[in-house]
Amino acid sequence: MVTDFLVNKKFSLVCLFWFVVSIGFLQAQDKKTLPDVEKVYLHTDKSIYFIGEDLWYKAYNVRAYNNLLFDNSNILYVELISPDSKIISRNKTNIEMGLGSGDFQLTDSIGVKPGVYQLRAYTNWNRNFGDDFVFKRNIEIIDAFESHSKTNKTENYTVEMKTTGSGLTKQNEFTVDFFPEGGSLLENVASIVGFKAVDSSGKPINVKGDIFDSDNELITSFLSPHDGMGKFQIMPIEGKKYYAKIKTLSGEELRVELPDVTKQGYLLNFRVFKGKNIVTINTNEKTLLQNPNAVLTVVCKAKGISYLESTLTLTQTALSFELAKDKAPEGISQITLYDSNSRPQSERLVYIEKEQDLDVQLSADKASYKPNEKATINVSSKSKAGAVKSASFSLSVTDMNGVLDDKDYGTTISSYFLMESDIRGKVHNPSYYFDATNQKRLEHLDDLLLTQGWRDFLWKTMPKFNDTISYKTEKGITVSGRVKQLLGEKALIGNNMTLALINKKHMNIFNATTDSDGGFKFENIMFSGKTNMFLNSRNLKGKFRGEIVLDPIEQNPPAVSFQNEPINWTATTKTIVQNVFKKFTAFGIKPENVLNEVKIVAKKKNQAPIFYGIPDNSYAPDESVTTFIDIFDMIVQKLPGVISDGDSVRFQRFDGEPLFLLNGNTAFKTEIDFIQPSDVEKIDAVKGASATLYYGSSAANGIIAVYTKPGTKPAEKGGFHAIKKEIDGFYTARVFYTLNPEKPNLELDDKGAVRNTLYWNPYVHPDKTGNATVNYYNTKVETKVKVALEGITATGIPVVKNTYYTIKKQDNLK
Repeated sequence: MVTDFLVNKKFSLVCLFWFVVSIGFLQAQDKKTLPDVEKVYLHTDKSIYFIGEDLWYKAYNVRAYNNLLFDNSNILYVELISPDSKIISRNKTNIEMGLGSGDFQLTDSIGVKPGVYQLRAYTNWNRNFGDDFVFKRNIEIIDAFESHSKTNKTENYTVEMKTTGSGLTKQNEFTVDFFPEGGSLLENVASIVGFKAVDSSGKPINVKGDIFDSDNELITSFLSPHDGMGKFQIMPIEGKKYYAKIKTLSGEELRVELPDVTKQGYLLNFRVFKGKNIVTINTNEKTLLQNPNAVLTVVCKAKGISYLESTLTLTQTALSFELAKDKAPEGISQITLYDSNSRPQSERLVYIEKEQDLDVQLSADKASYKPNEKATINVSSKSKAGAVKSASFSLSVTDMNGVLDDKDYGTTISSYFLMESDIRGKVHNPSYYFDATNQKRLEHLDDLLLTQGWRDFLWKTMPKFNDTISYKTEKGITVSGRVKQLLGEKALIGNNMTLALINKKHMNIFNATTDSDGGFKFENIMFSGKTNMFLNSRNLKGKFRGEIVLDPIEQNPPAVSFQNEPINWTATTKTIVQNVFKKFTAFGIKPENVLNEVKIVAKKKNQAPIFYGIPDNSYAPDESVTTFIDIFDMIVQKLPGVISDGDSVRFQRFDGEPLFLLNGNTAFKTEIDFIQPSDVEKIDAVKGASATLYYGSSAANGIIAVYTKPGTKPAEKGGFHAIKKEIDGFYTARVFYTLNPEKPNLELDDKGAVRNTLYWNPYVHPDKTGNATVNYYNTKVETKVKVALEGITATGIPVVKNTYYTIKKQDNLK
């Protein structure tokens, strides 16, 4: 039966025979058996940073099979990894409906030094599927003042020199690999052979070469048109072997043997002819004679999901069909040919580009602005007919710092979700293949898939996990564990668990009861920032009982596999550094102004304000502090008139709980309970009229004021039945500061007026008309500005748009 996938017609270039027996669709079946795999992408405001700057990011979490925003995990771990492979900062980013945002401050306070860093992002869930599903992006962090001198002098490098047997020196060794289309060379069948050349560091290197047979006869010649990759055609002859003589542009030579020629088999070939995707199954007469009327099956998959299965009978040496674009999803497809015993015979990776019914426009209201002038950026997301297309975008506006020709071919949301994330290893200049102005991009992308894609395709084996998965989906933060007898392992059933979470803004109390295994769980808790946690266990009589065994609140991060590499001092990088240095110098920016360091002040004793006058009683701990069970025990024993009241204290003359102060600020009783007696500097007790003079009725039951030693932090303590520790909540993303002449801020405006990121907005969402508008004020620097928009539509189409404008003084405007 013939369908849209297989078009039965004569292919005009060669004599081919078409015969289709059956076709089946497997997508629905595959989806039932495949786990929900997430893929994460981070859009950052730029790729080159200077020490003291902020790094801004927007997170997109999608379902790996269709790139639809995926409301699965709500916690995304985003890490900044140093050149020596250490995680120096980690954000627990809240993602809702697949979207989240955050930032890092690139300062000495977290140990940032010049070098190449890695930005890594993952959910707990996608750790089940291996390191290939962890997002990684390299960024360069530069010291503008230190590096400026380096870009203006000749550097001395040490280069390891190697010699050949004849004594000739070889400065850069290189390797070339050959990849026959479909997987092998077949006797008497014309074949395409892809090749890839890299230097000793793994970077692409352009080469040229000749192919010779075993009789040393020249067969064909080749050269690499892009990034050390290319292809050539060869007709392997029975009984012959083949080798290549290759030469780099600098004259280094290499001989490489081509793969052996097989006598029988089948090969897949893919071509685009007059805009149509043509797949051909090739074989030779020997195979056809050995296996007449061979029954073969072609399976086409995208991201592991089959969208075509076709069974065919091969009666000639070639059979072709069209793979219709309207049925295949956009991105990389894996075409595999199986014999009648379900053994794979040949395989080919291809890229299917589709024309989407989407028209996203990005524009500035002017081509040129004056310094400090207000700019308006317009975004529209519609179909070609003008219908609204829902989407979520992030917008970055950056100073190009002297770079006139923007050829940044780094990772974008399109290159990542449509290609990079499906290929293991690093793809050099990935967005080169998605530059619509580049007429050779699809041809060169096919070279990439013939070579690196063939070897490192991610979906050759499907992601799997056992019934007992190691990493579960996180909807929120979970505190869990079990309670057992103090001596022994017997579970304590029915104990009442109380969890208190306290930070500067909030206090939340949660309750649970231990189950038949003594287990307890507080799930999907939402809180932000550093938070003090207090957890205790009581029996049915309200007495503290049992030992709490707490599960890890966070699992250890994945192992870091980041190879240290030097900053790539390209002409573009040098131009940026020189222009940033000139900009800072011209506007009086000094290193200490750029490095947003923590101010160092002389250490002195805690002098918190006291508003209650002279206390009735006061106690400063001495050596006996080690004899107290906890802080409340110390208060009862050392402050006259104070008695124990359950798990708290009160003045004997009052019935209610006193007002607690911690270092001069009002505090919850639970916060006081966090404090170790050894960390106390002084405790005051106030029970007279002076208590209410400043604090009013809230101090009607007196005041207990605790002052801790400088630098004291809540410690993990509390005995067997209680746990007290500081834990991390969600990172609270800062808001990008936008200059506003109507509401000046002298300190921030001075720094913002020359910054390299003029504007950042992680949530640009078109309204019901399909339009969105953002406004900001330009810096006071004359420069060229890049406006970069990235995002994804509600139907899973990644979007990348750029526009440019200039900032010039009025006198220079024409």
